[in-house]
Amino acid sequence: MKGVVFTTFLDMVESTWDFDMVDTIIENAELKSGGAYTAVGTYDHSEAVALVTALSAATDIGVNDLLKTFGQHLFGVLIKGHPEFAAGVEHPLDFLEGVERYIHVEVRKLYPDAQLPQFECNRKSDDELIMIYASGRHLEDLCEGLIRGCLDFYKTQAALTRLTLPDEREEFTISLRSDSP
Repeated sequence: MKGVVFTTFLDMVESTWDFDMVDTIIENAELKSGGAYTAVGTYDHSEAVALVTALSAATDIGVNDLLKTFGQHLFGVLIKGHPEFAAGVEHPLDFLEGVERYIHVEVRKLYPDAQLPQFECNRKSDDELIMIYASGRHLEDLCEGLIRGCLDFYKTQAALTRLTLPDEREEFTISLRSDSP
């Protein structure tokens, strides 16, 4: 997992709680890296899980909720750092459809060793998209948060439903509300 995910998570923890909380979760997570991350480094995803689990224990907020919240935050940070990904894209479902065929292609150019999740998209209508998420890391809650972050970025209201498929992939159905732009 790329270090930008770790550094962004720790920045979110510091801004939401404080630096002492960052220190506490790093100590409690028993990390092989010692909690020293660079944005361009690559780290085992189990360290991210350990950090979120330690934050959950320290705050009594569920791991799933923390991952969703972090996903929303992460989307905002990533799009601010890479506005070109949204350039010319005026609809959130168009953006989401482009993750696999454009954004992941560009990420692989920058980080050839990146192990990215895979997405299959099926556009049901102008206002409905089905995304199938596949990853051995099983960070479906983080994915949901990223989707919600995208909807926030586009100031769009939507119903979001999830279904775990028999092959352990996750199906997200995003249905825009009729009063959304």
